[in-house]
Amino acid sequence: MSTVELAEEITALNFEQLARDDIEQIQRLILDYSAVTLCGSVQPWGRMLTAWARQNGNGNSFLIGSGSSASASVAGMVNGTSAHGYELDDTHDKSMSHPGTVVISAALAVGNELNASGKDIMIAIVAGYEAMARVGMAANPLKVIEFGRHPTCLFGPFGATAAAAHLIGMDSAKLAKAWGLALSMASGANQFAFEPKGTMVKRMHGGIPAQNGVTAAQLANIGVEGPIEALEGGFGFFHLFGLDPKPELLSKSANEAYEVHNISIKPYSCCRKFHSLIDALRDATDGFTLDLDTIDRITVKSPETAIGQHQMRRPDSVMAAQYSMPYIVGATLAYGPTRYDAFDLDHHDDKRILDIVDRVEAKHDAELDAFVPAKMPNRVELHMRNGTTRSAEVMDSRGTPVHPLSTDGVLDKARALCETVDPDIDLNAIVNTIDQLTNCYDVSDLTTLLTVPSFEEGMKNGCYGATAQSTVT
Repeated sequence: MSTVELAEEITALNFEQLARDDIEQIQRLILDYSAVTLCGSVQPWGRMLTAWARQNGNGNSFLIGSGSSASASVAGMVNGTSAHGYELDDTHDKSMSHPGTVVISAALAVGNELNASGKDIMIAIVAGYEAMARVGMAANPLKVIEFGRHPTCLFGPFGATAAAAHLIGMDSAKLAKAWGLALSMASGANQFAFEPKGTMVKRMHGGIPAQNGVTAAQLANIGVEGPIEALEGGFGFFHLFGLDPKPELLSKSANEAYEVHNISIKPYSCCRKFHSLIDALRDATDGFTLDLDTIDRITVKSPETAIGQHQMRRPDSVMAAQYSMPYIVGATLAYGPTRYDAFDLDHHDDKRILDIVDRVEAKHDAELDAFVPAKMPNRVELHMRNGTTRSAEVMDSRGTPVHPLSTDGVLDKARALCETVDPDIDLNAIVNTIDQLTNCYDVSDLTTLLTVPSFEEGMKNGCYGATAQSTVT
């Protein structure tokens, strides 16, 4: 499939094609995005990006959390950064990327500017997920990561451009040219994984592609042209970034589900590669009831992609902790799997966590490589002081399409986040508006609800951070 052919398929999508289960899934994704972005908006990076936006002019697009407004491209940057701001955003496993943080940010930003309806927003989200996921799968994300690039930031501009183009009403020729512009904006380096003090930029890997995609669509719409073989060209995306690409994955049959159904919603605030490890720890410890003093050492067996960039034993940033396999084991066993604040800076010298960290050994399990990226499996062995071993293996963690979070589960996650960020957030109104989104004539009915009432007080007080203890079970 060529770039032009993919553009034709994406621009042909319309709301009337969506079934009831498609609509319900999109609503779950929007609810999850809303709560996660509200949480991210009050983190240091969310506040800093809001301050930056206020230095860059006005507009009609809503900044989630603050209630300020900015241009659509700036709003894409701010909201995408907030959405990616605490490792809680949704994941498309087969492309190893986070489409919601990019695509929904772009869709809401452009939708605000155009006074788009709820139906317009929903089909734009479908278009964006399709483009980002299919380009990502075709690029071979495992090789992309191996070469030091971050899939969300790299693939994201194609999804954001598709969502924005759909809302603007661009035809396939303009979308193909917009993707040509997005090609020159594709970026995202994994150096943050190796520098504990350089990790804040990783949060922006949700915002950068959202901003770039909006910009690419807007430029193409006024006649700025990019190459129309952005994917398959001699110096196109697959040549530049796709090591051993699989361009056949751009295509799908008419009866295949939309990519919005191939999404994992995160119950745990850490790198998606280790959610199955957390569930394996749950199984091996009889639901986290095991006396930790009876464990001598812990062996984690993982696919190769979960080894190299994830072994920092003394992280000194929140991001580094959320990316560190030994720290994730320590935080999970010390405080349980849904204590989001265990990754905060004030826990990085926590002897309860570090004592466990020092008992963790990582081993590459070549058998598990064959399942990645469709699955993110892990195995764990607890070597007990009495000489016995307790082990567990999880192939599909909670929140994946195999074991999805129910609507109630997503609501529980949203409630936990909102209550901790600010108990005055009107979650009931947010939920009711999302439930009625198909009848909404202006998406601002939703976005104006996505505010943190205490946000400005936090800015004045230099309050940089708010985390939550989830009640997701």
